[in-house]
Amino acid sequence: MCEQGMFDLPGTIRAVNQNTGLEDDKVNGMPTDLLGREYETFPAPQPLQQHGPARVIAMCNQKGGVGKTTSSINIGGALAQYGRRVLIIDFDPQGAATVGLGINANAVDSTIYTALFDPTLDPHEVVQHTAFENIDIIPANIDLSAAEVQLVTEVGREQILNGVLRKLKNEYDVIIVDCQPSLGLLTVNALTAADGVIIPVAAEFFALRGVALLMQSIEKVQSRINPALQVYGVLVTMYTKTLHCEEVMQRIYEAFQDKVFHTVISRSIKLPDSNVAAAPVVIYAPQHKTSKEYREVARELVARGVVA
Repeated sequence: MCEQGMFDLPGTIRAVNQNTGLEDDKVNGMPTDLLGREYETFPAPQPLQQHGPARVIAMCNQKGGVGKTTSSINIGGALAQYGRRVLIIDFDPQGAATVGLGINANAVDSTIYTALFDPTLDPHEVVQHTAFENIDIIPANIDLSAAEVQLVTEVGREQILNGVLRKLKNEYDVIIVDCQPSLGLLTVNALTAADGVIIPVAAEFFALRGVALLMQSIEKVQSRINPALQVYGVLVTMYTKTLHCEEVMQRIYEAFQDKVFHTVISRSIKLPDSNVAAAPVVIYAPQHKTSKEYREVARELVARGVVA
């Protein structure tokens, strides 16, 4: 687990709440409303007095490098700053979300892989508390790469993650499943367990190509396994103010209309810096433009009723 002294932070999320004026967070100067939609800043939500049951969100795109893990960590971190209890499920054998929250997955006894295939294990034993208030994680490591093969022979193979999360939902307000970049059985498990999907899409042409395949997979899960599954939104990431990015934004809007989040996430060196520091950027650099963008996404999720 990461040490709070590893980087220059105000300490905990509670301290961030007190010292950065999140209630007055504004989006002035942010690349918001690029599609010309009527827009105003979403209000800062009040902390919850009681927690659960959690809304399960799958962070999903089969293309790698579009910001799934970064968005999982930072949307979770922003919601935690607003008093929501957050559980992140690292569902990628690369274990990036685990490392990004300061957990050494090779040093823990159990991971999400253990929880999937040991029905006698209480999932609470796999949950790791991070150094950040209101954020827990179920870690992953390379062992999870064997799960695709093992799931093939399992009874009710699409429902296994759902069975794990069912025992944890009442203790959290949101559970974010950070999916691996594929459309295999692990991703199908995530879509089956989820109430909705957030699709991060990098503002570049190649990132658009695979979204149609992902939508086909989502529609299959909706029709065959999880009819309540929704697409909560498309989150544009890695935005820079260039003609190429603006053209990609227009194509995304034409395809998804009001499903596109009002706020887009800028490309920023602060994101890899925060990964090295093993902290969400909303904590590592709370006043940075990118932190404000992620907090605005969290506000939108609450304002739309996706998260309590």
